[in-house]
Amino acid sequence: MAENSSCCTPEGSCHSGGTAVQVGEVTTTYQVTGMTCGHCEGAVSAEIGELAGVSSVQAVAATGLVTVTSKAPLDEEAVRAAVDEAGYELTGRV
Repeated sequence: MAENSSCCTPEGSCHSGGTAVQVGEVTTTYQVTGMTCGHCEGAVSAEIGELAGVSSVQAVAATGLVTVTSKAPLDEEAVRAAVDEAGYELTGRV
């Protein structure tokens, strides 16, 4: 029988690099009100991205959802302050 030629790693990933979540990282989704465009998404992402331990932020104005990946759980008040600094309102976790 031929050797296994699967591209998948033992961890189940079929891709190298990219946006794969690393072991030990935490992904949290927040609801943010007031975002209406790409500029809004960028402002919220930039402010949250400055928090210690944050590795990625994805804000979607159409849904108001902001998904944050970090090395450890974030203090919600720190996230709220970052969103406030950007000029929007964090209404809570989803």
